[in-house]
Amino acid sequence: MHVAELRNDFINLYHREPRIFRAPGRVNLIGEHTDYNDGFVFPAAIDLFTCVAITPRDDRRIVIRTENLHEQLDFSLDSPAPIAPRHWTSYIRGVARALQEGGYPPCGADLLIRGEVPLGAGVSSSASLEVAVGYALVAISGRTIECRRLAQICQRAENEYVGAHTGIMDQLASSCAVAGRALLLDCRSLEFRALPLPESLRLVICNSMIKRELSSSAYNTRREECEQGVRILAEFLPGVRALRDVTFEQLEQFRSKLPEIVYKRCRHVVTEDDRVLTAAMAFENNELDKLSRAMSESHRSLRDDFQVSCPELDLLVELADSSPGVHGARMTGAGFGGCTINLVHSDFVNPFRARISAEYERRTKLKPEIYVCDAAAGAGPADLDSSGSPS
Repeated sequence: MHVAELRNDFINLYHREPRIFRAPGRVNLIGEHTDYNDGFVFPAAIDLFTCVAITPRDDRRIVIRTENLHEQLDFSLDSPAPIAPRHWTSYIRGVARALQEGGYPPCGADLLIRGEVPLGAGVSSSASLEVAVGYALVAISGRTIECRRLAQICQRAENEYVGAHTGIMDQLASSCAVAGRALLLDCRSLEFRALPLPESLRLVICNSMIKRELSSSAYNTRREECEQGVRILAEFLPGVRALRDVTFEQLEQFRSKLPEIVYKRCRHVVTEDDRVLTAAMAFENNELDKLSRAMSESHRSLRDDFQVSCPELDLLVELADSSPGVHGARMTGAGFGGCTINLVHSDFVNPFRARISAEYERRTKLKPEIYVCDAAAGAGPADLDSSGSPS
Protein backbone atom coordinates (compact mmCIF):
# COMPACT_ATOMS: atom_id res chain seq x y z
CA MET A 1 0.00 0.00 0.00
CA HIS A 2 1.60 3.27 -1.16
CA VAL A 3 0.53 5.70 1.51
CA ALA A 4 2.31 8.60 -0.18
CA GLU A 5 0.06 8.19 -3.22
CA LEU A 6 -3.04 8.18 -1.03
CA ARG A 7 -1.85 11.34 0.72
CA ASN A 8 -1.26 13.13 -2.58
CA ASP A 9 -4.62 12.03 -3.95
CA PHE A 10 -6.33 13.32 -0.82
CA ILE A 11 -4.61 16.70 -1.08
CA ASN A 12 -5.65 16.97 -4.73
CA LEU A 13 -9.27 16.22 -3.80
CA TYR A 14 -9.70 18.12 -0.55
CA HIS A 15 -6.77 20.60 -0.57
CA ARG A 16 -5.76 19.76 2.99
CA GLU A 17 -3.09 17.62 4.67
CA PRO A 18 -4.63 14.37 5.97
CA ARG A 19 -3.85 11.95 8.72
CA ILE A 20 -3.73 8.35 7.49
CA PHE A 21 -4.80 5.20 9.29
CA ARG A 22 -5.03 1.58 8.30
CA ALA A 23 -6.54 -1.74 9.38
CA PRO A 24 -5.65 -5.21 8.08
CA GLY A 25 -7.66 -8.05 6.69
CA ARG A 26 -7.40 -11.36 8.47
CA VAL A 27 -7.08 -15.06 7.82
CA ASN A 28 -8.39 -17.62 10.28
CA LEU A 29 -5.97 -20.48 10.80
CA ILE A 30 -8.61 -22.63 12.49
CA GLY A 31 -11.90 -22.15 14.34
CA GLU A 32 -14.67 -21.52 11.82
CA HIS A 33 -18.25 -20.66 12.84
CA THR A 34 -17.25 -20.92 16.50
CA ASP A 35 -17.09 -17.20 17.23
CA TYR A 36 -20.84 -16.61 17.32
CA ASN A 37 -21.13 -19.74 19.47
CA ASP A 38 -18.96 -18.16 22.21
CA GLY A 39 -16.10 -20.47 21.26
CA PHE A 40 -12.43 -20.27 20.37
CA VAL A 41 -10.80 -19.01 17.17
CA PHE A 42 -7.21 -18.63 15.98
CA PRO A 43 -6.91 -15.79 13.45
CA ALA A 44 -3.97 -13.71 12.27
CA ALA A 45 -4.11 -10.32 10.62
CA ILE A 46 -2.48 -10.21 7.18
CA ASP A 47 -0.42 -7.50 5.55
CA LEU A 48 -3.19 -6.47 3.18
CA PHE A 49 -4.86 -3.28 4.41
CA THR A 50 -7.64 -0.78 4.07
CA CYS A 51 -6.16 2.73 4.37
CA VAL A 52 -8.13 5.84 5.26
CA ALA A 53 -6.89 9.41 4.71
CA ILE A 54 -8.97 11.82 6.79
CA THR A 55 -9.34 15.40 8.00
CA PRO A 56 -12.02 16.90 10.27
CA ARG A 57 -14.75 19.20 8.99
CA ASP A 58 -16.45 22.12 10.72
CA ASP A 59 -19.95 20.75 10.10
CA ARG A 60 -21.71 17.45 10.89
CA ARG A 61 -21.18 15.85 7.49
CA ILE A 62 -19.16 12.81 6.50
CA VAL A 63 -17.87 12.98 2.93
CA ILE A 64 -16.16 9.86 1.62
CA ARG A 65 -14.61 8.94 -1.69
CA THR A 66 -13.32 5.46 -2.42
CA GLU A 67 -10.55 4.92 -4.92
CA ASN A 68 -11.38 1.26 -5.53
CA LEU A 69 -15.00 1.75 -6.51
CA HIS A 70 -14.78 5.37 -7.75
CA GLU A 71 -17.87 6.21 -5.71
CA GLN A 72 -18.76 8.92 -3.21
CA LEU A 73 -20.81 8.98 -0.01
CA ASP A 74 -22.04 12.16 1.67
CA PHE A 75 -24.30 12.04 4.72
CA SER A 76 -25.13 13.90 7.92
CA LEU A 77 -24.21 12.43 11.28
CA ASP A 78 -27.66 13.54 12.44
CA SER A 79 -29.40 11.27 9.90
CA PRO A 80 -30.33 7.70 10.81
CA ALA A 81 -28.24 4.95 9.27
CA PRO A 82 -30.46 2.81 7.03
CA ILE A 83 -29.91 -0.92 6.66
CA ALA A 84 -28.47 -1.53 3.19
CA PRO A 85 -27.24 -5.12 2.96
CA ARG A 86 -24.12 -5.89 0.91
CA HIS A 87 -23.26 -2.28 0.06
CA TRP A 88 -20.08 -0.58 1.25
CA THR A 89 -21.91 2.57 2.32
CA SER A 90 -23.91 0.70 4.96
CA TYR A 91 -20.72 -0.44 6.70
CA ILE A 92 -19.49 3.14 7.03
CA ARG A 93 -22.80 4.68 8.01
CA GLY A 94 -23.26 1.85 10.49
CA VAL A 95 -19.85 2.46 12.08
CA ALA A 96 -20.55 6.19 12.44
CA ARG A 97 -23.90 5.48 14.08
CA ALA A 98 -22.51 2.74 16.35
CA LEU A 99 -19.71 5.08 17.50
CA GLN A 100 -22.27 7.73 18.45
CA GLU A 101 -24.41 5.24 20.33
CA GLY A 102 -21.34 3.68 21.96
CA GLY A 103 -20.08 6.90 23.53
CA TYR A 104 -17.54 7.93 20.88
CA PRO A 105 -19.40 10.59 18.87
CA PRO A 106 -17.40 11.41 15.73
CA CYS A 107 -16.99 14.86 14.25
CA GLY A 108 -17.65 15.63 10.61
CA ALA A 109 -14.86 14.50 8.30
CA ASP A 110 -13.58 14.20 4.75
CA LEU A 111 -12.22 10.76 3.90
CA LEU A 112 -10.49 9.03 1.03
CA ILE A 113 -10.39 5.22 1.21
CA ARG A 114 -8.15 2.78 -0.60
CA GLY A 115 -8.34 -0.96 0.02
CA GLU A 116 -6.16 -3.87 -1.01
CA VAL A 117 -8.01 -6.63 0.88
CA PRO A 118 -9.71 -8.83 -1.76
CA LEU A 119 -13.49 -8.38 -1.79
CA GLY A 120 -15.74 -11.38 -1.19
CA ALA A 121 -12.81 -13.72 -0.60
CA GLY A 122 -13.34 -14.55 3.08
CA VAL A 123 -10.39 -12.51 4.39
CA SER A 124 -12.51 -9.81 6.04
CA SER A 125 -12.48 -6.89 3.67
CA SER A 126 -15.62 -5.63 5.40
CA ALA A 127 -14.11 -5.78 8.90
CA SER A 128 -10.95 -4.10 7.62
CA LEU A 129 -13.08 -1.25 6.22
CA GLU A 130 -15.14 -0.93 9.41
CA VAL A 131 -12.14 -0.92 11.72
CA ALA A 132 -10.08 1.48 9.59
CA VAL A 133 -12.93 3.98 9.37
CA GLY A 134 -13.86 3.56 13.04
CA TYR A 135 -10.28 4.04 14.22
CA ALA A 136 -9.85 7.11 11.98
CA LEU A 137 -13.09 8.77 13.12
CA VAL A 138 -12.19 8.25 16.79
CA ALA A 139 -8.65 9.53 16.30
CA ILE A 140 -9.56 12.80 14.58
CA SER A 141 -12.20 13.45 17.21
CA GLY A 142 -9.40 13.65 19.76
CA ARG A 143 -10.26 10.40 21.51
CA THR A 144 -8.68 7.01 22.04
CA ILE A 145 -10.42 3.65 22.09
CA GLU A 146 -9.32 0.25 23.39
CA CYS A 147 -8.99 -2.27 20.56
CA ARG A 148 -11.60 -4.71 21.93
CA ARG A 149 -14.12 -1.90 22.32
CA LEU A 150 -13.51 -0.79 18.74
CA ALA A 151 -14.09 -4.37 17.58
CA GLN A 152 -17.40 -4.56 19.46
CA ILE A 153 -18.62 -1.31 17.95
CA CYS A 154 -17.70 -2.41 14.43
CA GLN A 155 -19.35 -5.78 14.97
CA ARG A 156 -22.51 -4.01 16.05
CA ALA A 157 -22.41 -1.93 12.87
CA GLU A 158 -22.26 -5.06 10.73
CA ASN A 159 -24.95 -6.87 12.71
CA GLU A 160 -27.44 -4.02 12.89
CA TYR A 161 -26.82 -1.91 9.79
CA VAL A 162 -25.66 -4.49 7.27
CA GLY A 163 -27.80 -7.36 8.52
CA ALA A 164 -24.94 -9.90 8.69
CA HIS A 165 -25.10 -11.73 12.02
CA THR A 166 -21.35 -12.16 12.33
CA GLY A 167 -19.35 -12.96 15.42
CA ILE A 168 -16.56 -10.82 16.84
CA MET A 169 -13.53 -12.57 15.33
CA ASP A 170 -13.02 -10.52 12.17
CA GLN A 171 -13.25 -7.12 13.82
CA LEU A 172 -11.15 -8.14 16.80
CA ALA A 173 -8.37 -9.58 14.64
CA SER A 174 -8.30 -6.40 12.55
CA SER A 175 -8.28 -4.23 15.68
CA CYS A 176 -6.03 -6.11 18.10
CA ALA A 177 -3.64 -8.29 16.09
CA VAL A 178 0.06 -8.46 16.92
CA ALA A 179 2.70 -8.54 14.18
CA GLY A 180 4.23 -11.96 13.64
CA ARG A 181 1.63 -13.69 15.79
CA ALA A 182 -1.77 -15.35 15.67
CA LEU A 183 -4.43 -14.68 18.31
CA LEU A 184 -5.90 -17.50 20.36
CA LEU A 185 -9.17 -15.73 21.12
CA ASP A 186 -11.90 -16.64 23.57
CA CYS A 187 -14.97 -15.15 21.93
CA ARG A 188 -16.93 -15.11 25.18
CA SER A 189 -14.50 -13.20 27.39
CA LEU A 190 -12.61 -11.51 24.50
CA GLU A 191 -9.38 -12.50 26.21
CA PHE A 192 -6.63 -13.54 23.84
CA ARG A 193 -3.05 -14.74 23.71
CA ALA A 194 -0.72 -13.78 20.88
CA LEU A 195 1.26 -16.85 19.83
CA PRO A 196 4.27 -16.54 17.51
CA LEU A 197 4.05 -18.17 14.11
CA PRO A 198 6.78 -20.75 13.48
CA GLU A 199 9.60 -18.92 11.73
CA SER A 200 9.84 -21.51 8.96
CA LEU A 201 6.21 -21.11 7.84
CA ARG A 202 4.50 -18.58 5.58
CA LEU A 203 0.79 -17.84 5.36
CA VAL A 204 -0.24 -18.63 1.78
CA ILE A 205 -3.83 -17.76 0.89
CA CYS A 206 -5.39 -19.23 -2.24
CA ASN A 207 -8.45 -17.46 -3.60
CA SER A 208 -10.82 -19.86 -5.35
CA MET A 209 -12.31 -16.90 -7.25
CA ILE A 210 -15.75 -18.15 -6.19
CA LYS A 211 -17.42 -15.11 -4.68
CA ARG A 212 -19.58 -15.55 -1.63
CA GLU A 213 -21.95 -13.25 0.22
CA LEU A 214 -21.36 -13.33 3.97
CA SER A 215 -24.83 -11.90 4.66
CA SER A 216 -26.53 -14.55 2.49
CA SER A 217 -29.37 -16.61 3.87
CA ALA A 218 -27.09 -19.68 4.05
CA TYR A 219 -24.79 -18.05 6.62
CA ASN A 220 -27.62 -16.79 8.79
CA THR A 221 -29.34 -20.18 8.53
CA ARG A 222 -26.26 -21.90 9.98
CA ARG A 223 -26.36 -19.55 12.91
CA GLU A 224 -30.07 -20.20 13.47
CA GLU A 225 -29.43 -23.96 13.40
CA CYS A 226 -26.77 -23.60 16.09
CA GLU A 227 -29.13 -21.53 18.20
CA GLN A 228 -31.83 -24.17 17.78
CA GLY A 229 -29.39 -26.78 19.05
CA VAL A 230 -28.61 -24.68 22.11
CA ARG A 231 -32.31 -24.25 22.94
CA ILE A 232 -32.90 -28.00 22.78
CA LEU A 233 -29.77 -28.97 24.70
CA ALA A 234 -30.46 -26.38 27.40
CA GLU A 235 -33.64 -28.29 28.26
CA PHE A 236 -31.46 -31.21 29.42
CA LEU A 237 -28.26 -29.39 30.37
CA PRO A 238 -28.93 -26.50 32.78
CA GLY A 239 -26.49 -23.66 32.37
CA VAL A 240 -25.89 -24.13 28.65
CA ARG A 241 -25.90 -20.68 27.01
CA ALA A 242 -24.00 -21.50 23.82
CA LEU A 243 -22.43 -24.48 22.12
CA ARG A 244 -19.22 -23.45 23.86
CA ASP A 245 -20.77 -24.94 27.02
CA VAL A 246 -21.44 -28.39 25.52
CA THR A 247 -18.92 -31.25 25.57
CA PHE A 248 -18.78 -33.84 22.82
CA GLU A 249 -19.92 -36.52 25.29
CA GLN A 250 -22.98 -34.45 26.22
CA LEU A 251 -23.79 -33.84 22.57
CA GLU A 252 -23.67 -37.57 21.88
CA GLN A 253 -25.79 -38.31 24.96
CA PHE A 254 -28.64 -36.13 23.68
CA ARG A 255 -28.16 -36.71 19.96
CA SER A 256 -31.58 -38.30 19.62
CA LYS A 257 -33.22 -35.10 20.85
CA LEU A 258 -31.82 -33.07 17.95
CA PRO A 259 -32.89 -32.99 14.31
CA GLU A 260 -30.12 -34.66 12.29
CA ILE A 261 -29.08 -31.49 10.47
CA VAL A 262 -28.95 -29.54 13.76
CA TYR A 263 -26.89 -32.33 15.33
CA LYS A 264 -24.34 -32.09 12.51
CA ARG A 265 -24.06 -28.33 12.88
CA CYS A 266 -23.53 -28.72 16.62
CA ARG A 267 -21.01 -31.51 16.15
CA HIS A 268 -18.90 -29.29 13.95
CA VAL A 269 -18.84 -26.44 16.47
CA VAL A 270 -18.18 -28.61 19.51
CA THR A 271 -15.34 -30.52 17.85
CA GLU A 272 -13.94 -27.37 16.20
CA ASP A 273 -13.46 -25.73 19.59
CA ASP A 274 -11.33 -28.69 20.62
CA ARG A 275 -9.35 -28.48 17.39
CA VAL A 276 -8.56 -24.80 17.97
CA LEU A 277 -7.03 -25.55 21.36
CA THR A 278 -5.12 -28.50 19.91
CA ALA A 279 -3.77 -26.36 17.08
CA ALA A 280 -2.72 -23.57 19.44
CA MET A 281 -0.82 -26.03 21.60
CA ALA A 282 0.82 -27.48 18.49
CA PHE A 283 1.91 -23.95 17.52
CA GLU A 284 3.50 -23.38 20.90
CA ASN A 285 5.30 -26.73 20.83
CA ASN A 286 6.20 -26.59 17.10
CA GLU A 287 4.34 -29.87 16.53
CA LEU A 288 3.61 -29.35 12.85
CA ASP A 289 2.18 -32.83 12.22
CA LYS A 290 -0.43 -32.32 14.93
CA LEU A 291 -1.22 -28.88 13.51
CA SER A 292 -1.67 -30.30 10.02
CA ARG A 293 -4.04 -33.01 11.25
CA ALA A 294 -6.19 -30.48 13.12
CA MET A 295 -6.50 -28.30 10.02
CA SER A 296 -7.41 -31.28 7.83
CA GLU A 297 -10.04 -32.43 10.31
CA SER A 298 -11.42 -28.89 10.43
CA HIS A 299 -11.87 -28.77 6.67
CA ARG A 300 -13.62 -32.15 6.57
CA SER A 301 -15.96 -31.04 9.34
CA LEU A 302 -16.78 -27.80 7.54
CA ARG A 303 -17.38 -29.74 4.34
CA ASP A 304 -19.45 -32.60 5.73
CA ASP A 305 -21.10 -31.41 8.98
CA PHE A 306 -21.45 -27.67 8.48
CA GLN A 307 -21.70 -27.91 4.68
CA VAL A 308 -20.11 -24.57 3.89
CA SER A 309 -17.36 -25.71 1.54
CA CYS A 310 -17.67 -26.03 -2.23
CA PRO A 311 -15.94 -28.19 -4.89
CA GLU A 312 -13.41 -25.49 -5.69
CA LEU A 313 -12.32 -25.09 -2.06
CA ASP A 314 -12.13 -28.87 -1.68
CA LEU A 315 -9.91 -29.05 -4.77
CA LEU A 316 -7.55 -26.39 -3.44
CA VAL A 317 -7.19 -28.28 -0.16
CA GLU A 318 -6.66 -31.56 -2.00
CA LEU A 319 -3.90 -30.02 -4.13
CA ALA A 320 -2.26 -28.46 -1.08
CA ASP A 321 -2.31 -31.67 0.93
CA SER A 322 -0.38 -33.43 -1.82
CA SER A 323 2.21 -30.64 -2.18
CA PRO A 324 5.66 -30.75 -0.54
CA GLY A 325 6.34 -28.39 2.34
CA VAL A 326 2.69 -27.90 3.37
CA HIS A 327 1.97 -28.17 7.11
CA GLY A 328 -1.77 -27.56 7.06
CA ALA A 329 -4.49 -26.56 4.61
CA ARG A 330 -8.18 -25.78 5.00
CA MET A 331 -10.89 -23.43 3.84
CA THR A 332 -10.95 -20.18 5.80
CA GLY A 333 -13.78 -17.75 6.41
CA ALA A 334 -17.50 -18.33 6.35
CA GLY A 335 -17.36 -20.55 3.29
CA PHE A 336 -19.59 -20.84 0.23
CA GLY A 337 -16.50 -19.83 -1.79
CA GLY A 338 -13.58 -17.60 -0.92
CA CYS A 339 -10.14 -18.78 0.15
CA THR A 340 -8.05 -21.53 1.65
CA ILE A 341 -5.26 -20.95 4.16
CA ASN A 342 -2.08 -22.95 3.74
CA LEU A 343 0.89 -23.10 6.10
CA VAL A 344 3.83 -23.59 3.78
CA HIS A 345 7.52 -23.93 4.59
CA SER A 346 9.30 -20.89 3.22
CA ASP A 347 11.58 -23.03 1.02
CA PHE A 348 8.56 -24.45 -0.82
CA VAL A 349 6.43 -21.33 -1.31
CA ASN A 350 7.37 -20.66 -4.95
CA PRO A 351 6.88 -24.25 -6.22
CA PHE A 352 3.66 -24.43 -4.19
CA ARG A 353 2.29 -21.32 -5.88
CA ALA A 354 3.25 -22.57 -9.33
CA ARG A 355 1.70 -26.01 -8.85
CA ILE A 356 -1.53 -24.80 -7.28
CA SER A 357 -2.04 -22.13 -9.91
CA ALA A 358 -1.43 -24.46 -12.85
CA GLU A 359 -3.45 -27.43 -11.56
CA TYR A 360 -6.38 -25.41 -10.29
CA GLU A 361 -6.69 -23.50 -13.56
CA ARG A 362 -6.40 -26.70 -15.58
CA ARG A 363 -9.19 -28.41 -13.63
CA THR A 364 -11.58 -25.49 -13.09
CA LYS A 365 -10.74 -22.99 -15.88
CA LEU A 366 -10.38 -20.42 -13.09
CA LYS A 367 -7.10 -18.66 -12.37
CA PRO A 368 -6.61 -18.44 -8.61
CA GLU A 369 -5.15 -15.43 -6.88
CA ILE A 370 -2.44 -16.47 -4.42
CA TYR A 371 -1.22 -14.16 -1.65
CA VAL A 372 1.89 -14.85 0.41
CA CYS A 373 1.37 -12.95 3.64
CA ASP A 374 3.02 -12.08 6.90
CA ALA A 375 1.10 -11.73 10.15
CA ALA A 376 0.46 -8.00 10.57
CA ALA A 377 -0.33 -5.67 13.46
CA GLY A 378 -3.85 -4.42 14.06
CA ALA A 379 -5.35 -1.01 13.33
CA GLY A 380 -3.30 2.13 13.78
CA PRO A 381 -1.61 5.07 12.06
CA ALA A 382 -0.08 4.38 8.65
CA ASP A 383 3.18 6.30 8.93
CA LEU A 384 5.31 7.05 5.91
CA ASP A 385 8.80 5.65 5.62
CA SER A 386 11.38 6.79 3.13
CA SER A 387 9.90 4.64 0.36
CA GLY A 388 6.40 6.06 0.75
CA SER A 389 5.09 2.78 2.15
CA PRO A 390 3.58 2.25 5.60
CA SER A 391 6.17 1.49 8.25
